[in-house]
Amino acid sequence: MRLRLPEEHPTEPPTGYKIARPVLSHDGTRAGFTGVSLGAALPYEVLAEAACVYGRRHRAPHRRCDCGFHCVHDRATAEALLCTAGHRGAVLLEVTVLGAYIRFERGFRYARQRVRHVTLPPCGCGAAATLLADAGWGRPGWRVVEGVCGRCRGGRQARSVAGFARLAGEGVTVVAADPPTAGDGLQRLGMPELMAEAALLQARLDHFQAELARFSGDEPGSADQRG
Repeated sequence: MRLRLPEEHPTEPPTGYKIARPVLSHDGTRAGFTGVSLGAALPYEVLAEAACVYGRRHRAPHRRCDCGFHCVHDRATAEALLCTAGHRGAVLLEVTVLGAYIRFERGFRYARQRVRHVTLPPCGCGAAATLLADAGWGRPGWRVVEGVCGRCRGGRQARSVAGFARLAGEGVTVVAADPPTAGDGLQRLGMPELMAEAALLQARLDHFQAELARFSGDEPGSADQRG
């Protein structure tokens, strides 16, 4: 007897969350995404159908394969994946799970998806991302891009956030995450703290000048008497 998985018939397509790298086609006419692990070799667009990454002819998701799109049930789990060094430049996707799917404890493996919402991480300098610039690597026919601010763009090719959303199409929304604030664990210095920091810097400067004068043989603060 063949084992049959239980079937679900939801009234609304499930929602999931995942991380990915945004990409632009080599001619700059299309926008999409590429996975960060197993599916990294197969870039996909906003509305896409999964294919077996191993080149097998079965339809994804196959019960005896690990092909198909993958996502997790909750946003917090996906956001936690962005903490690793290799995923710092990735974006957070909110997707609609379409077609056949296999449910797991933490998420889905499924046949089709529609990307509904994209959240860009802050620029590496900490400012909100306003552009998607060439990241310096990619896949055949696709350039990986990353969120940057105007100051950190440099001379790289870039698209605005709105321009990327327009190329992606299908009604997807693309927004930039807010930069870190004092409430995120970074202490904002007030006037008393700044004055204390200035006093400490002045004391260190005085000590440095005294040590420099000792090595040069001059007394600190002595005037040059030579005519």
